Amino acid sequence: MVIQGPAQASCGPQPQRTDPRVTLPTPAIVPERGAQRIPRWILLLFCAAYVLPGLVGRGPWRNADLSAFGFMASVAQGHAPWHVPAIAGIPAEGGLLPYWVGALAIKLLPFLSADLAARLPFGMALAGVLALVWYATFHLARTEAAQPVAFAFGGEAHATDYARALADGALLALMASLGLLQLGHETTPEIMQLLATALYAYALAAAPFRPRKSLLTSLVALPMLAMSGAPAVALGLGLAGALVCRGSHYEAVRKLLPWLLLSSALAALAAWPMEGWAWRLRAHWAWELLPRYLSLLGWFCWPAWPLAAWTLWRWRGHLTRRHIRVPLVIAAVPLLTSLLMNASDRAMMLALPPMAVLAAFALPTLRRGVSAAIDWFSVFFFSAVVLFIWLYYLSMQTGWPATPLANIRRLADGFEPQWSAAALALALLGSLAWLALVRWRTARHQHALWKSLVLPAGGVALGWLLLMTLGLPPIDYARSNLPLMQRLAAHLPRQAGCVAAPGLPLHVLAAMEFQGGWAVDASKALAQSDCAYAVVSVDTATRADANWQAIGTVKRPTERNASLVVLARQAQR
Repeated sequence: MVIQGPAQASCGPQPQRTDPRVTLPTPAIVPERGAQRIPRWILLLFCAAYVLPGLVGRGPWRNADLSAFGFMASVAQGHAPWHVPAIAGIPAEGGLLPYWVGALAIKLLPFLSADLAARLPFGMALAGVLALVWYATFHLARTEAAQPVAFAFGGEAHATDYARALADGALLALMASLGLLQLGHETTPEIMQLLATALYAYALAAAPFRPRKSLLTSLVALPMLAMSGAPAVALGLGLAGALVCRGSHYEAVRKLLPWLLLSSALAALAAWPMEGWAWRLRAHWAWELLPRYLSLLGWFCWPAWPLAAWTLWRWRGHLTRRHIRVPLVIAAVPLLTSLLMNASDRAMMLALPPMAVLAAFALPTLRRGVSAAIDWFSVFFFSAVVLFIWLYYLSMQTGWPATPLANIRRLADGFEPQWSAAALALALLGSLAWLALVRWRTARHQHALWKSLVLPAGGVALGWLLLMTLGLPPIDYARSNLPLMQRLAAHLPRQAGCVAAPGLPLHVLAAMEFQGGWAVDASKALAQSDCAYAVVSVDTATRADANWQAIGTVKRPTERNASLVVLARQAQR
């Protein structure tokens, strides 16, 4: 991922304007020294520390991550056709594009484990989201209305330097967002939706400066979003973008309007063969969900949402200008979708890229006291998190203090600590980098616009790095279904033939097929199955007829009670 803007503001095609109005006063007062950019090698290290941890060294985690991998592996290993990915006979719902991407990666990278091969393109997609947010902010910050106040005797920030500094700030705001931390590192269709949303934001932002690239990316973004399982969001974004283009004072932006309509039509058509509409439009909402939605918004979009709200207040006279209007309308569509989908965090995740762009425009208007409060909160909070993780690691490796290790073993039955020299080395380097970052930020006379977000972003990246190195063994043991499959194998023969599993969650079925190696059929009820063995929930086992006999019960390492029951037909006894 290369993040590099033009060397001078005059480079590249310049937008043609027909706006006769006088420029509104801008709240941004930025001297030349405030438009410093983050050195590229440091910014790339930031992104690598955020994207790479968690790609290797772990298996698929249960729920959405493992379920999506199951659909990908079913296609790649020939268990299901490309047009109907399925787990244990249950077909996938929604868009098929993410499953095709993962399956293609598995087939193209046979020398890697299937889960790692499927995870790589989604890691690249996350890196692409970061890059697209940077470029979208860069182009929006270059417009006339976004420029800072011109000083009477010069010395204000140059347009390109100012745009780069704000783009760095947007990237840091996105990395600091808590909601992206786990969901952004999973192998799920929502990552492709996130990439498509960021691509669409770039298309609208770059239209005055890069009309051809905007045209191509807009034609790709909305169909990609629909084929990834979000056709309603794609049409909402298409309509919102069309309204923005129609009222624009840039000729190149107005010319984009018919192409957005074409892209919307392609998105609607692409969703029909995949039955994306039948899945995504099953939404119901009640007023009782509003408190839960606001609570989710409060922590999931932190710290982007308070900065975005501050941007809307301080730039309230510029709400119709494209540097505010473009990210605002793009963020509004997934936020509304999340509300209509019972406060869905995965739908809300699509609002994070445009919200980070909005947050960047708050940076030139922040007061010194607010910036200092963010810094000191970040120092104390993330330093405490780092000490907490290191304390647990010390307990796992040495047994002292004894309480953390005892707590882990109590919560994850059967867990045994592991040691990795590479993980320890990466964790030490990350911790030293955090100390250097804190020392730099707390020094005097730091004037860069993005200074208020460097500690939150650095703290989140470090926390994720430590969790995926020092804390990965217990997390992977608790989140993976592999320990459950190992316990299940003690009761269920590997050569069991067909195994019925009606009513089990998709992630358990995927684990049974691709981690346990059993041929699983979950498409029929237990009474209709011809399988010799069955694995069912406790409730289903109690309702089984006399033809079935329980031969074992299995529980997850993190659960107290049995979660699965192994049944065998009486003839097998």
